[in-house]
Amino acid sequence: MHSHANESSPTEMNAVTEHFAESVRIMARLRAPDGCPWDRKQDFDSIRKYTLEETWEVLDAIERRDWDNLREELGDLTLQVLFYAQMASESEEAGFSIADVLAELNRKLVRRHPHVFGEAASRAAGNRVEVDAAVDGSSERVLANWEAIKQAEKQAAKSAVSQDLRSSLLDGVVRGQPALAEAAQIGSKSARVGFDWPAWSDLLKKLAEETDELVAEVDTPEHTPQRQQRVEAELGDLLFTAAQLARHLGVDAEMALRGANLRFRRRFAWMEWAAERGLADLEPEALEELWRRAKLELATTESGDGKR
Repeated sequence: MHSHANESSPTEMNAVTEHFAESVRIMARLRAPDGCPWDRKQDFDSIRKYTLEETWEVLDAIERRDWDNLREELGDLTLQVLFYAQMASESEEAGFSIADVLAELNRKLVRRHPHVFGEAASRAAGNRVEVDAAVDGSSERVLANWEAIKQAEKQAAKSAVSQDLRSSLLDGVVRGQPALAEAAQIGSKSARVGFDWPAWSDLLKKLAEETDELVAEVDTPEHTPQRQQRVEAELGDLLFTAAQLARHLGVDAEMALRGANLRFRRRFAWMEWAAERGLADLEPEALEELWRRAKLELATTESGDGKR
C-alpha cells in the first residue's frame, strides 16, 4: 500500500490507539461487579432505544453544522458500540469482543475496496467475486463492485445456515430504518399478494380492536408476569395498524409524525411564552386552555405542516 498525504501520522495513530483502548477499559470497568449499577443492569434490548436516540442526535448535529456538538455525539454513538461489544464479550451466546468487531470491519473494508487495496488483498479478505478494480475514478463503478461483493457475502451467509430457512417476500424490507417507515413498506409488500385490508375504513375498526386489546393488557394487575412485554406488544400492534392506515390514505406515516412533533413543539413553546408563571405551577384546566389558545394562534403558520 502506498502512503498518502491525508493518512494519519504515527503520532496521531498512537493517540487513537491509546484513547480507544482507554474507552474499552472504561466500559469494562463500568460493567464490572463493582462497577456502575445502571450500566450493569442494561442488556441488549434495554440499550436499543439509546442507540436510536444517539443516531438521531448525530444526524441533527450534522444538519445544524454544529461541529462541536457532532464531536460529542459521535462519542456517544461510539459508546453504544462499546456497550454492545462489552455485553457480547460477557455472553456465552454471543461470544465476541470489540477486537472481533474491528477485525471484521477491517476485513470488510478491504474486501469491498479492491480498487484501493488491490484485488489480491480483497481476495485475501474474503472476496470471491471477479470485479474490475480499474474504476477510473467512477463512483458508479465503485458502487457496482461494492454491491456485487456484498451480494456474494449474503449468498455465502445463507448457505452457511440451515437449508430449512426459506426466503421471504419481506426480506427486502430493511430492518435498519425508522419503525414507521418499515411498517409501511411491510404493508406494501404484503399487499402485493393480496394480504391487506380492503379499504382504509376497515383500518379504523382495526384500530378500535387494537385499542381494546391494549386496554385489556394495561388493566391487568401490575405484578402479572410478562405484563409489560404484552403491553408493549399491543401498543406495537396499534402503531403498526396506524402506519397501515397512513399507507391506505397515501400519507407518509414518518413525515406525518414529524409534522405532529413540530406542531407540538411550537404550541408548547407558545404556552411557555404566554404563561404568566411557569407551566409546572398551573392547574390542568389552565394548561388545557393555554393549549387551546396556542392551537388558535398558530393555526395559520401550521397550515404548511400538513395541518388544516
